[in-house]
Amino acid sequence: MLDRFADGNDATPLLTDADKGNAWRTEESRQEWQDAGAEWVGGTLNGLRGKLGYLSGLGVTAVWISPILKQRPNTDTYHGYATQDFLEIDPHFGSAEDLKQLVAEAHAAGIRVILDVVLNHAGDVFAYEEQDVHWDGRTHTVAGFRDAEGRPTLPFGPVDAGVSQDAAVWPAELQRAGSFTAKGPIRDWDRDPEYREGDFEGLKDITLGGGPTDGYRPSGALRALTSVYKYWIAYADLDGFRVDTVKHMDPGAARYFTSAIHEFAQSIGKENFYLIAEITGSREFAYRTLEEVGMDAALGIADVQDQMEWLVKGFRDPQEYFGLFRDSLQVGKDSHTWFRNRVVTAFDDHDQVRKGRDKARFAADDLGKKLGVAAIALNATTLGIPCLYYGSEQGLDGHGANDRYLREAMFGGAFGAFRSRGVHCFDTSNPTYRQVSRILSLRRRMPALRRGRQYLRQISGDGVHFGFPQLFDGSMRSVVAWSRLFAETEVLAAINTDPESARTAWVTVDFDLHEAGSKLTCLFSTDPASEGLEVPVEARNGKAVEVTVPAGGFVVYG
Repeated sequence: MLDRFADGNDATPLLTDADKGNAWRTEESRQEWQDAGAEWVGGTLNGLRGKLGYLSGLGVTAVWISPILKQRPNTDTYHGYATQDFLEIDPHFGSAEDLKQLVAEAHAAGIRVILDVVLNHAGDVFAYEEQDVHWDGRTHTVAGFRDAEGRPTLPFGPVDAGVSQDAAVWPAELQRAGSFTAKGPIRDWDRDPEYREGDFEGLKDITLGGGPTDGYRPSGALRALTSVYKYWIAYADLDGFRVDTVKHMDPGAARYFTSAIHEFAQSIGKENFYLIAEITGSREFAYRTLEEVGMDAALGIADVQDQMEWLVKGFRDPQEYFGLFRDSLQVGKDSHTWFRNRVVTAFDDHDQVRKGRDKARFAADDLGKKLGVAAIALNATTLGIPCLYYGSEQGLDGHGANDRYLREAMFGGAFGAFRSRGVHCFDTSNPTYRQVSRILSLRRRMPALRRGRQYLRQISGDGVHFGFPQLFDGSMRSVVAWSRLFAETEVLAAINTDPESARTAWVTVDFDLHEAGSKLTCLFSTDPASEGLEVPVEARNGKAVEVTVPAGGFVVYG
């Protein structure tokens, strides 16, 4: 979330424990802090560029940037999803040259840049004549495009030459008749065609075309936006797009955009330009949509985030999470390794649609504070493309009944993390940051942790009775172990969902890859003193080894 990441001010002091809550010491200051979260707070492209060393040290290999194109002036759409001019960078974030320089320096640091883009809608660029309009299947009468002051005084059509770029919508092709569906805001987010034709509250739905997926007829608006995004690829040397709200687009429109962008990127030498589709809804719907539209990966599959969070906190059966990656035949794939680079996995995100109004980062409760490393380890070393939401590596703990509370400013300012102001959180000595850096370094060195087949392993306390870890009386404090098998090698990983005590368990390993009496070596532990220790393979439940996992910790054996 670019507005909330870094502002480039290196003089801001580092947050200490004493600073936490410094913005909540009076009711007045608390209200000021909460109000500040609804407004622009100052993160920029140059601020992000100044933190590439921080990201590289963490082990990040790609950065997904929230939308940066120009928002309607005099509004607080700091999130970037309410574009008024698709041809310009919003001045709050910087300039087009700043974007180009950021990408160049990121590439020099070995970091790819994925830009969040919007096709489905523009910002609140026009007003309806009716006061309480909503989607009911009808096209509603529009009062006019908004002028530079936000009033609907302009004709709802091509504007005159010389009209401010802060008015109406740009490029000019979006001003043509029929560019917007004009059917009012969505009320039922799961009813078709309402969720494809309706506005996102004040964000106005763009007409993308019509017809079946095969033979779809793209609108002039879709063709214009596709050309705009081709321009940004070529201009800034971008590496991929995260495409917003694909669920709300006609599949044919998403497929047209996918084909056009892939072909263009290949024509300028970008063979692996990645398109990541945000698809809310069930896993089956998301995978089916992904295959239909042809994008490279899916993001926003609620059950992945939900299962991951609550598994680590000990309130979800691990078989449910690992089972998400075992039914590849249902999506027409012959191996569950298909999920390796087709699904973006995470446990924190910037809006948490799955939680409704009860929004909270993973670290918002006591368990989350103690199990953050285990959550990131599970995310980084199981199937999928692991995505780390900014601040999780510092244990940011935002929570509340609004998206803003998940979007704290890491750089401080008026809406700083941990209910603070005026102090930054880029602490490279933070224990979570340091452990994550070590985990991601291990992941880079071990292909099995990135590419291997994946199996949840049975465990035992006595070495005789084995079974998968499961809930007892609604919770689970246990070792959870899994194997990644790649090129005739096995890497065994495990977390401990008990945040207070180390846990020891016998863990099943592959029968054919290990001889009884051979040994596995601890390659990683959140307690580094255990690294290098060897454990013998014994003939238990086929073959098994006995491992100890630190409290709330993570280990890897190979």
